[in-house]
Amino acid sequence: MNLFDLTGKTAIITGSSRGIGRAIAERLAEHGAQVVISSRKQDACETVAGRINQTYGEKRAIAVPANISSKDDLQRLADTANQVFGKVDVLVCNAASNPYYGPMAGITDEQFRKIFENNVLANHWLISMIAPQMTERGDGSIIIISSIGGLKGSPIIGPYNVSKAADFQLARNLAVEYGPYNVRVNCIAPGLVQTDFARALWENPDTLRAATADKPLRRIGQPDEIAGAAVYLAAPASSFMTGQTIVVDGGATIV
Repeated sequence: MNLFDLTGKTAIITGSSRGIGRAIAERLAEHGAQVVISSRKQDACETVAGRINQTYGEKRAIAVPANISSKDDLQRLADTANQVFGKVDVLVCNAASNPYYGPMAGITDEQFRKIFENNVLANHWLISMIAPQMTERGDGSIIIISSIGGLKGSPIIGPYNVSKAADFQLARNLAVEYGPYNVRVNCIAPGLVQTDFARALWENPDTLRAATADKPLRRIGQPDEIAGAAVYLAAPASSFMTGQTIVVDGGATIV
């Protein structure tokens, strides 16, 4: 058995029209999976799905736009994946939002609710829609893309960090619940990665130098460097791992 073979598996990846989500979708497809590309915009999803189909074979990817703040959209995403591919073996909850930068005392209730609902509650919703079929089959892998922000304090992205810490616990709780059915739930905690989502933290050269100067690898990460961890967690290679968080941060949290 190839420990990283995903042939015959179907994966949903939210927020996969760009950045980390797109890299994960492309690498899962490279290792044999059928993938469901999802983000808010139809055209962006279709572009990524088209590239995957062109690269790895026809009907390897479909585009299903969904807004993670809409429970109806997420249900349609789950239903469409099942209708087209017959099942879902891997779920990657990658999409998130952060509408606020600054001290926690300055955030509005609406902004805080949006962060919590999109980064935690939406994950709970989608997992609840997909997990029953996994538990029935006795097999499945759920991956939540969290952040090292959930391991640290910050004067700038505190509310976002609170939501990402909650994702760690969501994975632990669900790992306990689904473990008896051979369904695994794990997190990946990226450090600073060069994506549009994190642009405010890296596009200024001075800010970037300050953020990376004392880190062991002395640089920012790339989306593809997170994708490898997702392939591992989706594949048989990680079959004895659940409730855990893989930190991929260039060493940021060890200094």
